[in-house]
Amino acid sequence: MSDEIDSKPDILELAKILDSEDMIGFTRAFVKDFQKGLEHVNLERFPWIEDIAKQKWNGIICLGMGGSAAGGDFLAALTNLNGKLPIHIQRDYTMPSWWNKSWLVIATSHSGNTEEALSASQIALDSGATVVVISTGGMLAGMPEIYSRCYLIPSIGGQPPRSAFGHIFSRQVGLLRHLGVIDMPAENSDKEMLERLQIACDGFDIISDPTGDLVELASYMESRPIAIVGPTELMPALNRFKNQLNENSARFTRIGVIPEMNHNESVAWGGVGGDKDPASDQQVLLFLTWEGMHKRVSHRIDWMIAHTTTDFAWKMQGEGDTLLESLLHLCIIMDWISIALALLHGKDPAAIGPISALKDFLNSKN
Repeated sequence: MSDEIDSKPDILELAKILDSEDMIGFTRAFVKDFQKGLEHVNLERFPWIEDIAKQKWNGIICLGMGGSAAGGDFLAALTNLNGKLPIHIQRDYTMPSWWNKSWLVIATSHSGNTEEALSASQIALDSGATVVVISTGGMLAGMPEIYSRCYLIPSIGGQPPRSAFGHIFSRQVGLLRHLGVIDMPAENSDKEMLERLQIACDGFDIISDPTGDLVELASYMESRPIAIVGPTELMPALNRFKNQLNENSARFTRIGVIPEMNHNESVAWGGVGGDKDPASDQQVLLFLTWEGMHKRVSHRIDWMIAHTTTDFAWKMQGEGDTLLESLLHLCIIMDWISIALALLHGKDPAAIGPISALKDFLNSKN
């Protein structure tokens, strides 16, 4: 058995063989992408933002799918904690029945051709909405040429949407800051945050540290069910972690949000008498945390760690002075883990065969 293990290629060899689209390189560039996106969105380049900021909005609707929609979840978490407007995320072909043009619409599609985002944007614009498009091109990026109340913030192309999260989310954050929906940071705080995040990104690099903690964790995840839990405000990170493992690693992942999951799912976990799911003993269980958690939620996580029935449980702290930094820190960790797990499975982390096949099928039905 040991000879078989020793004969398996290591992460460095697997990366050379499998990483066809340089997902590792895109992950290394995450912090710089985020920095460039924040700098790109300013009033000198996009003076129309000032006009939008002067209007009275009831809230913001974020349109998008997959990696392009993830930023809306993160924005909602930031505004729920300390924002000026509610944010609703719409992953569909339609607009909500309650929607009206007093809600600002942000339509995000990396390619600019995501059919759900295009359909919902068309409905919104035909109803007189104000729509801000964030895209690299495609049909969505052409809408500002047709509609007077439609504006474009261009993003950077040439990579899979899920690897372009730094480009996309930074532009969304920059827009909301200039709209006054979330506060502008104190002087030098962005610079200091980005420096810390870059240190983290370099430190978690699975190629620079091919036998480090993240590769070891991925090896435990390789043959076991995966569950990820965390507090409500980290829900965007939980969901994105699941999606990255789904898409990069081709793995199912279950997520649970505390405190809600403590009122139902805890029974299936067992640990204190009663019945439980037989698979709970073998699941890899990851707890995502951050410094700003409610004290009672922190107590709940401590209790779960003490009573979990699995031997494969880890706590992952999103480091940073703010929720934004903590979320970004967790994004860096999850991206590296999902790529490491993909390589251990012998999968190209960029390969998305079923998604491409579905798109081909849908195109044939047009």
